[in-house]
Amino acid sequence: MPATILEGALFIADNVALDFLNTEYGEGTHHCECFVDDKSVVEWLKVAGLMPQAPTEAPEGLLALALELRLAGRTLVAAAKAGRRSAAGAVINRVLALGNPVRELQWDGESKTFKVVKRRGSTNAASLLEPVVDAIMNLLTAGQLELVRQCEGENCTLLFHDLTKSHRRRWCSMATCGNRMKVAAFRSRKKAE
Repeated sequence: MPATILEGALFIADNVALDFLNTEYGEGTHHCECFVDDKSVVEWLKVAGLMPQAPTEAPEGLLALALELRLAGRTLVAAAKAGRRSAAGAVINRVLALGNPVRELQWDGESKTFKVVKRRGSTNAASLLEPVVDAIMNLLTAGQLELVRQCEGENCTLLFHDLTKSHRRRWCSMATCGNRMKVAAFRSRKKAE
């Protein structure tokens, strides 16, 4: 998936939950907020592959719930990495309760096997964000949290899942922060000579 698809949205974390948490990043004049209205949240869900069929209209309250979920997700990841409990799990549980998908057993004629198919019970805000909650829960319970890192780039706030073989990834993207930091280090060495 290309690095930038939606206005300012980055898909560089190697984990859809972290990509969701990264929908707000940067500091000061370099601050980027990808979620500005309900439609922008729907667009991000489509681009992320979490919404096969977009609703004709974005449900009311989607932006507010997405922002609340993003903050809760960040809080939960930080707490889990520190080995602490967090009350932010209540937001996850609320989205699960309200966005309860319908799961059905269906026969797949092509593979000649049964499969579980999950579909939205409704198109309310919680229902649309339920796949994000699934991704966050998966990250927290089976996602090797020790491999979730924050970019070492100066003033970079992006998180990523280090899936490299050596687990030594340092930057959100080599094309941006990695290159910038290497150029700065090179200039510093040259200046010292």
